[in-house]
Amino acid sequence: MTLFALTLSFSAFTALSLAMEKHPQDLHGAAAATPARRARWRVLGWILLAVALTLCVVDHGWAMGPVRWLGALTLSGVPLVFGLYPYRPTWIAPLAIALPLVGLVAALL
Repeated sequence: MTLFALTLSFSAFTALSLAMEKHPQDLHGAAAATPARRARWRVLGWILLAVALTLCVVDHGWAMGPVRWLGALTLSGVPLVFGLYPYRPTWIAPLAIALPLVGLVAALL
């Protein structure tokens, strides 16, 4: 479940970055999204973060669940900020879609 929470956190950070004005230009080369679309990205990002926290708490309890969640946030944010955005921004959207599916399959096995 921790791997699934990690991949959901990556997708959540991607959604939250798409809610900003600058990052859609980095990812798609398009102009900034409308305020309504940015609000939807923001809501989706927070929902994915809440689901990741819930998964960690259900799997490890309230004693270690939030700690695992913060670790998942760190491990998913570092490659996004320091690796993918500066060097491979076109990889971010496909990874944000594919990684939660991989995490779900790994959690079910």
